[in-house]
Amino acid sequence: MMLDEPELLRALNRHWEFSGRDEDISHEIYHDDAVLEFPQSGERFEGVHNFREWRRRYPAALRFHTRRITHREDLVLVENLISYDGAPWMYTVSLMHFREDKVAHERIYIMDGWPAPEWRKPWRAATTADPPAPPAGGLPPAE
Repeated sequence: MMLDEPELLRALNRHWEFSGRDEDISHEIYHDDAVLEFPQSGERFEGVHNFREWRRRYPAALRFHTRRITHREDLVLVENLISYDGAPWMYTVSLMHFREDKVAHERIYIMDGWPAPEWRKPWRAATTADPPAPPAGGLPPAE
């Protein structure tokens, strides 16, 4: 059975809180046979043991800031910011397909942001799409 909303939010927040710090804890959300894909690089990892192990060896300190979580039935869409070694934030989107209470399949997209073009200003709303991001640079590495 899919997690209820409070349980889902707790599990996902715990996942990103421990990502880059304790991969055993951060990977509790996955089924053993989960699949992880990065469409931008064309990579596919089958089995949590494979992607957990390369994440243990990741050569940068990671910081995450969750902006929005949207879910419908067994599909969860997570919009995050990620910073590598205190560099400026990059935007990430994770599409997570759940089987019962754990992730069975995840696709992660990572991209740079860009400044809003001035020519669109006449049609732009006065409010922004999201609140400002917290500072990324100068943060201590994750513990």
